[in-house]
Amino acid sequence: MDAYRRIADRIAADITSGRLRPGERLPPQRKFARRHGIAASTAERAYGELVRRGLVVGEVGRGTFVRAAAAAPAGRSLIEAATAAPVNMELNYPSAPGQSELLAPTLAPLLRPDVLAEALRPAPAGGTAAAREAMAGLLATPGRRPSPDQLLFTGNARQAIAAALASLVRPGGRVGVEALTYPLVKEIAARLGITLVPLDTDAEGVRPEAVAGARLSALYLQPTLHNPTSATMSGARRAQLAEAVSDLELPVVEDRIWSFLADDSEPPLAAYAPHLTHVVDGLSKRVAPGLTVGLLVVPPHRVEAVAGAVRSGGWSAGRFALEAGVRWIGDGTVARLVAAKREDAARRQELVAEYLGGRGFDVRSDPRAYFAWWRLPAPWRADTFTAAAAAHGIAVTPGPAFAVDPSRTPDAVRLGLASAPVPDLERALRTLAGVAAAGAGGRSGR
Repeated sequence: MDAYRRIADRIAADITSGRLRPGERLPPQRKFARRHGIAASTAERAYGELVRRGLVVGEVGRGTFVRAAAAAPAGRSLIEAATAAPVNMELNYPSAPGQSELLAPTLAPLLRPDVLAEALRPAPAGGTAAAREAMAGLLATPGRRPSPDQLLFTGNARQAIAAALASLVRPGGRVGVEALTYPLVKEIAARLGITLVPLDTDAEGVRPEAVAGARLSALYLQPTLHNPTSATMSGARRAQLAEAVSDLELPVVEDRIWSFLADDSEPPLAAYAPHLTHVVDGLSKRVAPGLTVGLLVVPPHRVEAVAGAVRSGGWSAGRFALEAGVRWIGDGTVARLVAAKREDAARRQELVAEYLGGRGFDVRSDPRAYFAWWRLPAPWRADTFTAAAAAHGIAVTPGPAFAVDPSRTPDAVRLGLASAPVPDLERALRTLAGVAAAGAGGRSGR
């Protein structure tokens, strides 16, 4: 018998005997290989064999877990979820009904040889005059329209964040963030040699007094529909925070990637501190995941510095995507998609309220958002619940993925609501509610 199969058999025996419990994490493959004096490739094949047998589930970036087998509550079967098509609630890419039909006609003129030749040329960090004008209009909010001269473009919003931070913070610098932040910001910070500093927050986000004593080089914040909690700062809080950063002359990166779902009742933080705030936005959520254009609105005196970071990082936007975006904005397609996605998000939030909120689970969300933050009932932990969900074919994002302080990881999961078809989302929420209640002894208490 092959060595990897013998190893898999031994682990399988530990699982069936109960020595390894459902939801328990196996050691990382390389650590397992060192511990047992075997090649890393042998450990990899052994773990793969366990996955093939259905005894464990592998979660990319998080590890390998013993497959959970939560008992179903009385009168409720969870077999449906185990055998149905997988539902990915980690991905969060909104798509409106009939989206392709809306987008296709506008692209036809771009395919003419003379137009296409121009559209396939490289674009500078400042894009084109048409793109700056169109995007300035797109990002306008009541009482405020950014100057086209303040617009810069990147390949996607993640690159826009990286360019802003790279231009503002030297390696070794400290950037204040919400205690729960966008996971890719943690990766960006690591690559740039930046330290993220979690700041005290409340129901509205970062507390202004937390900024003063933190010795920061910059802030990165999501004031509108914060991911993952959906928190939105009031106008009063934004004004207080703007006063705090102005006193310190502390630059801010304001991430507004989900703000298109809000009703713009609150001006952006940039309206309160325009000389310090670098606004990040994009087209992928508004339009389609494949249209990855990142948008940056920067203070006038910062345009050259940020443009330099875009160029040195190789993060410039493609001209074809810019041209497509300009046309979709100009003919009203983007506005129609935004309206449709606002309705879609509200419909999906109604399902969250029905299947989770209606059963007394501790779920924080906003009727306008495409995600929900679920604080799990005891005794569930984030990693074991993630594994249990995966065992039923449902991928969710564990709370620790958002935590900046590794010693303060929440027993919560984020549910991405945008990508799954509505019937699949409804089935997944119903199944997750059953799994959570079963693991909590049939109770859905807080």
